[in-house]
Amino acid sequence: MMLQFMRPIDLKSPFSSRERYILIREKVLYYPKTCDPKSFQFPGWDHPDVFGRSAPIMLEYCSGNGAWIVEKALAHPELNWVALEMDFDRVRKIYSKRHNLNIENLFIICGEALRTSQAFIAEATIHDLFINFPDPWPKRRHAKYRLIQNSFVKELERILKKDAAITFVTDDSPYSSQFIKTLQQFPKMESHYETPYYVTDFPDYGNSPFATIWKKQGKDILYHRFRKKS
Repeated sequence: MMLQFMRPIDLKSPFSSRERYILIREKVLYYPKTCDPKSFQFPGWDHPDVFGRSAPIMLEYCSGNGAWIVEKALAHPELNWVALEMDFDRVRKIYSKRHNLNIENLFIICGEALRTSQAFIAEATIHDLFINFPDPWPKRRHAKYRLIQNSFVKELERILKKDAAITFVTDDSPYSSQFIKTLQQFPKMESHYETPYYVTDFPDYGNSPFATIWKKQGKDILYHRFRKKS
């Protein structure tokens, strides 16, 4: 049976203009920032409303329009992939790609990274996680808005299984330095790479719009990988 082609705009918000609540609909978890997480019980990754099977969980934060994770989900159907993105318009783009390509191993979360991790992701359940080109907030006075902060990394360490890893990709050297310094404060996390703790060549990692843009401009892409010790 041929699927009806879906545009991003075809995914409508599940909420009225006045009411917001936490729910899962069509394998999308909506977690509005105004909602109390205690009002919702996440059913677990193998629940029919989520993946409906047990398989290693691969989580990408800040998935944007979903280009990278859609490619990965198609290439690795044996794995369960989770795209976490705060912006609803971007969630729409991920959803439409998933629908149009008939991808069954991709679950979407519309929510803020730290709060969602704290509320709904259980300890030692993630096999690998990825952060691709998060906003670098380049001005010093805005650095506090960067995703990579001690409180967030503490959550990443909590949800990772032993021997699982965080892969962090950026073109921004100051953000690279902040990521490395932050991760080095956590004794359980160790770099997969020797000094300078990143590589600029990662074959078969996958592509994204930002990677394409920066490579065309001649910028180095910095790939970091920190593993949780067993």
